[in-house]
Amino acid sequence: MSEEQRTCLECNEPIKGRADKKFCSDGCRNAYNNREFRDVNNLIRNTNRVLSKNRKILVEMNPTGKTKTTRDILVGKGFNFDYFTSIYETKKGGRYYFCYDQGYIFLDAQSIALVKKLEDLNNH
Repeated sequence: MSEEQRTCLECNEPIKGRADKKFCSDGCRNAYNNREFRDVNNLIRNTNRVLSKNRKILVEMNPTGKTKTTRDILVGKGFNFDYFTSIYETKKGGRYYFCYDQGYIFLDAQSIALVKKLEDLNNH
């Protein structure tokens, strides 16, 4: 009975070892998976970059944990309103948008209140 020769999915070199092995080395396995998941990884990396930048801007603009600013100021600093990690709805129907522990709520078309931590919202 002859055994079919298995080859590495990355480099096509012969594979030795377990019958279910798909790669000849960890390096080939990593290279293959990095290429296969590149688009997904780039999406996640880019999303995290925007969220991190948004949070950094909110921290910079809100050193005391509660302040007001304007939409134009945040946009001027590079803030992207399309990216946030969660939404908190108040009993009165207001919506706080959070980038991790830093949040904001629109007071009107231009004015924005900045807050820190979800626990702080219990006072509203």
